[in-house]
Amino acid sequence: MAKNKKGQAPQESGVARWNASEGASATAPKRKKSRSKRRLSANARRWVSTLVVLAAVCVACVIAFTPLGTSINQGLDIKGGVSVILTASKSDGSQPSSDDMATATSIVQNRVNSLGASEATVQQQGANSILVQIPGATDAETAVQTIGQTGHIEFVRLDDIGDADALLKIRNGQEDVELADGSYIAFMDGSYITKTSVAQSSTGEYVVNVSFNSEGARIFGDVTTELAPTKGQIAIVLDGVVKSAPAVQSAITDGNVSISGSFTLDEAKSLKTVLDSGSLPVTLTYSESRVVGPTLGQDSLQQGILAIATGVAIVVVYLFFFYRGMGILTLGSLACFAVLYLGLLAILSKNGLFSLTLPGLAGMVLTTGSAADSSILVLERFREEIRMGKSVKNASISGTKHGIKTSLDADIVTLVSAIALFAFASGTVKGFGLTLALGVACDIVTMFCFKAPALRLLAQRQIEKHPKFWGIEEDLEEAERARSERGVKGGVAHA
Repeated sequence: MAKNKKGQAPQESGVARWNASEGASATAPKRKKSRSKRRLSANARRWVSTLVVLAAVCVACVIAFTPLGTSINQGLDIKGGVSVILTASKSDGSQPSSDDMATATSIVQNRVNSLGASEATVQQQGANSILVQIPGATDAETAVQTIGQTGHIEFVRLDDIGDADALLKIRNGQEDVELADGSYIAFMDGSYITKTSVAQSSTGEYVVNVSFNSEGARIFGDVTTELAPTKGQIAIVLDGVVKSAPAVQSAITDGNVSISGSFTLDEAKSLKTVLDSGSLPVTLTYSESRVVGPTLGQDSLQQGILAIATGVAIVVVYLFFFYRGMGILTLGSLACFAVLYLGLLAILSKNGLFSLTLPGLAGMVLTTGSAADSSILVLERFREEIRMGKSVKNASISGTKHGIKTSLDADIVTLVSAIALFAFASGTVKGFGLTLALGVACDIVTMFCFKAPALRLLAQRQIEKHPKFWGIEEDLEEAERARSERGVKGGVAHA
C-alpha cells in the first residue's frame, strides 16, 4: 500500500476493521474462560495443599514405624514374658486396707516403669493381690526382687543396735547382715530423701548417692557431729538388712550421703529405683509366677496380620469390581489410613503409652473394616448425587459433604464406645478400646484430608472425561433418562 503525502501509514479498509473487531470479540470469551479457570484453580490449590500436608505427615509416620517389627511394643500375650502375682501382707498380721493396696500398686507401677519396662501392666486383683506382667522378661525371681522389695530404708547408730551377733559381723566388715525385729532403733528413715543417683567411687565400686531435705540434713548433721570425734559408725539398713556401715570421719551437714555395699551397676540401679519410689506400706511376696513363651503369641499375631491382609484384599477386589476406577481412591484412602494408624501407634509405643495385645489386634481389624466402610459410603453418596441430576463437579462437592457427615455420625458413636471401654474396662480390654478409638480418629482425618480433596480434584476433569473407567457411566445415563422422562411428562401435561 502506498503511503500518504505526510508519510503516515495508510488507513485500514472497512474489511480489515471488521476482521479486527471480530477477532477482539472472539478473544473476550477466552479471557472470561481463563478467569473461570483461575477461580477453579484456587479451590484446586487448596485441595492440593491439603494432600501435600497429608503426604508430609504420612512420610513422618513411615519414619516413625520403621522398622515395623520393633517400633510397636508387643504385649505379654504376643511377645511373651513374665507374669507374677504378688500377695500383700501387713507386719502385724492384719488385712491390708484399700488405701494400702492402692499405694502399693502405684509404687510397683513406678518401679516397673523405672526398670525400663514401660509396656508392663500392673493391676490389683482381689483384696490383697497385685498382678504384674512384664513383656520380654524371662526371670520372674529377679523381677520380683526389685518390684516387690519393701524399700524401707533406715539410718541406725551402731551403739543403738542390741543384737550382739549382728554387731560383731558388722564391725568385722561383713555386709548384708540381717537385723532382728526390735533389736535396733533408727534415728531417721527414708521419708527425708529427696534425690538419689548412681555413681562410682574413687575405688571403682558403684554407690548410691542420697540427698535429704532440710529437716533430714539437720538430723543427720547432729548425729554425725556427735559421732565424728570417736569415728562412730552409722548402719544403713534396707528392709532390716545392713547394706553398709561407714565410719563417720567428719560431720556431714550438707544432707548428702553415699550408700555403698559392693553393688554391681544393676544392683545400684535397682536400689535407686526402690528409694525413688518410696517405701511400700505392705510386704509383698510372690505367690504365683509363670513365664509365657512367645511362640503362641507370635502365631496369633501372624494370624491376625493375615486376617487384616485378607480382608483388605477382598475389599479391594470388591471395590474394583463394582466401582472400577473409583476403587483407586478407596485403595489410596486405606493406604493413608494404615500409615497414619501405624505411625500413631509407633509414637505412643516409643513414649511407653501403648503395647499391642491380641484384643488390641482385634480392634485394629475392626477399625480397618470401618475405614473401608466409610470410604464406600462417600463413593455411593457421590454416585447418588449424579443420578439425581447434578453435574460431576457439583456431585463431588455435595456428595463428599453428605457422605462424610453420615460416616462421621457413625464414627462418633463408635468413638464414644471405644473411649468408654478404655476408661472403665481393665486389663487387655483397655487395649481393644484404645486401638479402636485411635483407628476411628485416623479414619476421620483420612476422610477430610484425602478422600474429599482427592475426589473433588479428579471430578474437575478426569472423572467426567472418562466416565466408564471411573464407573459412573450408568449413573450419568440414568440421570439423562430421568431428565428425558421429566421432559416428556412436562410436554404431555402442557399439551
